[in-house]
Amino acid sequence: MSAGVLPLPDDEREPPFPNPGKIFAGPIHRCLLYIFAASLLQWVYGLGANMVQSNITQLTGFFHATVEETTWLIGAYMAPNVSLSIFLIKIRNQYGLRLFAELSIIGFLLTCILHLFVTSLQSAIIIRFFAGIAAAPMSSLAFFYMIEAFAPAKKRTVGLSLNLMNIALAVPLSRLVSPALIDHAGFHALFALEMGLALIGFACIFYLPLTPIKRAKVIEKLDYVSYGLIAVGLGINAAIMPVGRLYWWREVSWMGWWLAIAVFCLMAASVIELNRKNPLIDLRWLFSKEMLHIAIVLMMFRILLSEQATLASNFFNLFGLLNREMEVMHAGVVVGTVLGGLSCAIFFKPGREDLFHVIALILLAGGSFIDSHATNLTRPDQMILSQSMIGVGYALFLPPSMSKGLATAIARGPNYILSFIAVFLFTQNTGGLMSSAFFGSLQIVFEKYHSNILTQQIVMSNPIVANDVNQLSEAYVHVISDPVLRHSEGLAALAKRSTLEANVLAYNDVFRLYSCIALIVLVILLIRIALRGYKNFRDKQVQLSTQTA
Repeated sequence: MSAGVLPLPDDEREPPFPNPGKIFAGPIHRCLLYIFAASLLQWVYGLGANMVQSNITQLTGFFHATVEETTWLIGAYMAPNVSLSIFLIKIRNQYGLRLFAELSIIGFLLTCILHLFVTSLQSAIIIRFFAGIAAAPMSSLAFFYMIEAFAPAKKRTVGLSLNLMNIALAVPLSRLVSPALIDHAGFHALFALEMGLALIGFACIFYLPLTPIKRAKVIEKLDYVSYGLIAVGLGINAAIMPVGRLYWWREVSWMGWWLAIAVFCLMAASVIELNRKNPLIDLRWLFSKEMLHIAIVLMMFRILLSEQATLASNFFNLFGLLNREMEVMHAGVVVGTVLGGLSCAIFFKPGREDLFHVIALILLAGGSFIDSHATNLTRPDQMILSQSMIGVGYALFLPPSMSKGLATAIARGPNYILSFIAVFLFTQNTGGLMSSAFFGSLQIVFEKYHSNILTQQIVMSNPIVANDVNQLSEAYVHVISDPVLRHSEGLAALAKRSTLEANVLAYNDVFRLYSCIALIVLVILLIRIALRGYKNFRDKQVQLSTQTA
């Protein structure tokens, strides 16, 4: 998910048409067209970003490659994508929004066309890298078109809620539409759909104008140096995170060296930015108490929300289930996300951030706790409720958090918007990749722990084990005449069952850990709310005493 490029404050923009109401910025039919264009552009971006990740297993067969090799497609896409929006806001401010929009959609269309000529994994990785570059502005354009439809007072409530709802819909929608496409024409069908949607978006961009903004020469020479170091640092990290647990972190030396280079580049960029008069990213402000609090909240929720994106689907992959068999569950996530997004659009107002966070945490903790009781008989239709709860929590959390951070940045001036984007990008994109890598690795560690315990219990002196081995051996009686070999096959089959059970227990541990983290954050948030309420009450008492005196 990309945060996109955020708009300038409302007083610096002139609406393209008069405001006839309290919600929309113009005639309803025209505003609905802007909302349609925003949704389309966001889904184009989201489907492109998640199509590969949602179909790794199928693409391994298409490219005749291993899972490790195919997963590099994710890293190639995310490497340039995670940081490019930081620089795009300056490009937009200097060269104008119209030119920015037109060139962005044309570049995206060209990369979609290139996907149709992919014949090997190597060419796919190269094209996915350029697709990550071309897709970065799409989320920004979707944001612009969404807020264009609403009156200034509703841009950071209704507009923001609907746009972030579309972002959240990308993962379940990609898993819903991809099975039929892959069956029809394989890898190329995924990007034929993306190209078709992009062509519709192309027409929308040229038909629906965006409000022009004031141009200014804002790009400095040191911006290229700083951004180059940031892009290399975050890009290396984004490329390695998806494949780290597959190669395993300590098993290959190149991974450590590349991560060390990434840390060095980010440190060098920090040194440059801290000594600039007009920094690309204001690090001193980012490490202030207020922004650290926002960053921690965003990061904690992003960690919790990674379950909805990948963990549940990976759990069912253990049993050989693919997206087709999980369509009902993903449809439930879509419904939950839409309900959460619409509820946020209707009821959210500045000052209600804590209320929405509390509700989101309760839903996340409850959904994860339900998932933690899964067994080897659990199937997707039994996780509809829990995953829908997590989808609602996702849609309820992001708009209040982003609105609060954006309001803080705008209050300090337009230059601070870029710094807030850096925080949002790091917590949502880079933080999402790192949390998925961490919890995916943790699941492997838990699996080894449970496998060790279960393996120690597989001894033939145990009558239950001996009976299971005999039953499993009977399956080979018509193909293997040697009783010793049949016994060995029975032991191997029991070992596979043991490994499967260990994986199920490991996923339950991770689900349970998610639930515990959500409950801990909820308790901290409630304590913070109580302390703030007590402080306000005490201040009012002091004020009343002063007035009485």
